[in-house]
Amino acid sequence: MPLLRRVIGSVLRRVRQRQGRTLKEVATAAGVSLPYLSEVERGTKEASSEILAAICRALGLPMPDLLDLVREEMLRQAAPIVAARRAVPVARISAPVRSRTPGATCSVLRLRPSAGGRPRTRLTCARRPAHFTVTA
Repeated sequence: MPLLRRVIGSVLRRVRQRQGRTLKEVATAAGVSLPYLSEVERGTKEASSEILAAICRALGLPMPDLLDLVREEMLRQAAPIVAARRAVPVARISAPVRSRTPGATCSVLRLRPSAGGRPRTRLTCARRPAHFTVTA
């Protein structure tokens, strides 16, 4: 997932460049230093809401429009990550599962490896909403 400060910075830079304005012009109009504006655009500084409002005023960009552009960019950057997670096949393990609850239908699913690299197994029972995560 992309960092919010990086996405905000890239959107601000793109808007500024489309307007054909320099960092110095926008920094002066916003009342912030040129190095600070540069760091915000590069995503190395997290700007406060007051600073973002000043930069938006300097660019003639309403704050809600900035947030809409940031939202669209975050969704665009996150889409491949979400698609990759959904594309991972889940395989059923052919092992008998006994339930302590009479009449419960249980299934065991093998899930993709977690961050530590170990595969996870999930046991689900239909009669009783119980989920267990077991490391295999």
